[in-house]
Amino acid sequence: MNHRFLWGIDLGGTKIEAVVLDSSTNFSIIHRQRIETEAHLGYEKVLENIKLLISSIEHQLGHRAIRIGIGTPGSINPYTGKLRNCNSVYLNGHKFHDDLEKKLGVEFRMTNDANCFALSEYKLGVINQSYPDAGVVFGVIMGTGVGAGLVVNGQIINGKNGIGGEWGHNFLDHSGGQCYCGKSGCVETIISGPSLERYYQENSGNKLKLIDILAHYRAKDDSLAQETMERLFYYFPIAIANVINIIDPDVIVIGGGLGNIEELYTNGLEKLSDYVFSDYVETAFAKPLYGDSSGVLGAAMLWSS
Repeated sequence: MNHRFLWGIDLGGTKIEAVVLDSSTNFSIIHRQRIETEAHLGYEKVLENIKLLISSIEHQLGHRAIRIGIGTPGSINPYTGKLRNCNSVYLNGHKFHDDLEKKLGVEFRMTNDANCFALSEYKLGVINQSYPDAGVVFGVIMGTGVGAGLVVNGQIINGKNGIGGEWGHNFLDHSGGQCYCGKSGCVETIISGPSLERYYQENSGNKLKLIDILAHYRAKDDSLAQETMERLFYYFPIAIANVINIIDPDVIVIGGGLGNIEELYTNGLEKLSDYVFSDYVETAFAKPLYGDSSGVLGAAMLWSS
């Protein structure tokens, strides 16, 4: 059985992306393709679209997929086999892994998309290139939501309950309000993009995208924009210090749209040492080498060992 080609899928809210890597040429990308998720048409339609995407790539490459890795918005309950904690709520409660294997007739490995992000940057990306001696890596995605994955010595840490790395749903502050997960004041309710936009709108009466709020912050022409961004820079080090205090990673890789905000690495880390239980903090913070592509590459890398 030829395992030279590694197939990966990133299941997003609106797009399904697939990639095929060639393990014999340093995991070079030999094919990449996207289609619409069409989640509004229901769970079975998404399964069918994944099958159609893989069939299309098989036809174009002249190779059949033998086994596939997939990153999902939530995680599998290790005791029921059902997906849970997905903000793409149509997936919750389904045995997605089993249904995919039955639908496509191939073997799947499945994990949270943030785990795929962390694994990709560890094996192929910024960790591999710039921090080759790093053993413990925490990969953060800060965008529409806040998620993370933990990789130790090249292995994803899923944990006993299958929630390893679920940093975004730790309690941070009551001011975040109700979270979709049912709890209140989660990290995600305070420092995700939509949460910051909501804070600005509720306090200013104006609705702006975060990129525009950031522009006003830099121009220093909007006091509520200043307050909104300072909220991010105040709470980020508190939230990430909890991670450092527990797992003490060598490197924290920050992906997602908020990871592109340069001030996050200056203003947002200025007070970090105030919250870390150490007399010095040498934790490295890095941007991902592959950005939004890390998820699908990491999914393919689920079969790399």
